[in-house]
Amino acid sequence: MSGASFILAINLFLSGLLAGAFMMIAVYDVRRVSARWLVFTNLLCMAYLIVEFSIPAFADARPPVVAAFALFLASTIAYNVGLARKYEVALRWTPLVVFFFAAGVAVYFAQDLPRHSLARMMAYQLPYAIMQLAGAGIVWSSRQRPELLDRMLMATLVGSGAQFAAKPFMAHALGGWGPAPQQYLQTSYAMASQSLGTVFAMAVAVLTLVVLVRDVMRDATARSESDALSGLLNRGGFQRHAELALRDAARHGVPVSLVIADLDHFKAVNDSFGHAAGDHVIETFAGFLRDAAAPSHVAGRMGGEEFAILLPGTNLAAARLFAEGARSAFSSLPIEGLPALHRCTASFGVAEQQAQEGLGDLMQRADAALYNAKKGGRDQVRTSAPCFEVRPSSWAIASGRG
Repeated sequence: MSGASFILAINLFLSGLLAGAFMMIAVYDVRRVSARWLVFTNLLCMAYLIVEFSIPAFADARPPVVAAFALFLASTIAYNVGLARKYEVALRWTPLVVFFFAAGVAVYFAQDLPRHSLARMMAYQLPYAIMQLAGAGIVWSSRQRPELLDRMLMATLVGSGAQFAAKPFMAHALGGWGPAPQQYLQTSYAMASQSLGTVFAMAVAVLTLVVLVRDVMRDATARSESDALSGLLNRGGFQRHAELALRDAARHGVPVSLVIADLDHFKAVNDSFGHAAGDHVIETFAGFLRDAAAPSHVAGRMGGEEFAILLPGTNLAAARLFAEGARSAFSSLPIEGLPALHRCTASFGVAEQQAQEGLGDLMQRADAALYNAKKGGRDQVRTSAPCFEVRPSSWAIASGRG
């Protein structure tokens, strides 16, 4: 067995492993259509490698050569479809189908050209290069902001496209790709071409696999941190994201405030109108918080009818205005399952983070302010004095709310 044949055998084994890995992702999360396309990609690669192995056994090499070309080109197209599904980029099928058949016809008739002509080699390699560069374009066109792994994948696809485009010149430099297709695997060019192709193919496949695993893990984390009823973060998710937001705010030197809200007389709603109506109240309030929150805000349902929203870049005065606006708007919202004239209210506690104060102490002060709002008659906003201030403010004394 020649060195090139040995590399083909390794590629066949690796393609099988990759097909199995993508299959596991597809089975774990049936919503990931991209994983199913990537399984198909690797199955097509395996078929291509088997045909490539069989070429020396044919007296007329034209049919297996064209079949091998078509299978590998189909695998690159299937890969791009999988990428498009993953990165939510629309693909037009008609140009892809036309390109596939046009390239196949060109390779079929290119067999009549001299074996070492540049045009014949270009006809074989350029379609692969175009598909790899198209894959990089799909990643670039993503609606999602590309992260490091996505940029690495895009760069590797560009490199892979470049090596396909360079292979005709590499073949000339290494003495050609054999006097006939049956002798291709014995040439120095075959060894170099298969080795280089394997490096790029494995790099692309592994990066794609890592990107999909990253997405699966993120989705699993998001589901574990989400509250099913409200769609907001649950207590654990809120605490984790809030800690990250506090650290980020400390790095940038911006203020952070916390608002804790509690739905008023929620038990009475459940008792009078049923738990389904109570669920609608929670859903309505949570939806209002989602709409009111900025991208940098962290909102969560802390349990029962209690909610919290962390406001990075917001001081106490601005946070109080946010809470007052939320209180006023929510109290005017009609809620499904409740009588038309029935309105629900919420009480709010607000605190601004002080120097060296952690999330736990900040939540404790905001919760104490919420308790004062409840004790003071509900449907109101109370603020927490800074932790170094033990007496109520003159406003609180004058209003009787201290």
